[in-house]
Amino acid sequence: VQLQASGGGLVQAGGSLRLSCAASGGIFSNYNMGWFRQAPGKEREFVSAIGRNIGTTYYADSVKGRFTISRDNTKNMVYLQMNSLKPEDTAVYYCAADSGYYSGSYYLSRPTEYDYWGQGTQVTVSS
Repeated sequence: VQLQASGGGLVQAGGSLRLSCAASGGIFSNYNMGWFRQAPGKEREFVSAIGRNIGTTYYADSVKGRFTISRDNTKNMVYLQMNSLKPEDTAVYYCAADSGYYSGSYYLSRPTEYDYWGQGTQVTVSS
């Protein structure tokens, strides 16, 4: 599976961005999908995930209530709508695909659970 993330950019605090991730080369509906981010000097951290079947969603506490993940299995796309952005949201954002059997926040919040990664898109939030 190949993943291509887009939609990053520079935005002022309080603004919004919508990230998109296009998947190709596999049966998209077979994959749990996740978004992670990595700021300079920090480890990659979980942002959000969405299940393959009924689309159960999961969020890191730091983004809950501000970010919304969604997927369109007819278009092989996953999205991350980011509202009320804060300077601490500045990072490179990565989409990832997981083909594993397990779901739930415990598994889908772990980067090691994911088999495929996109190239990342930069999000910069100015204060």
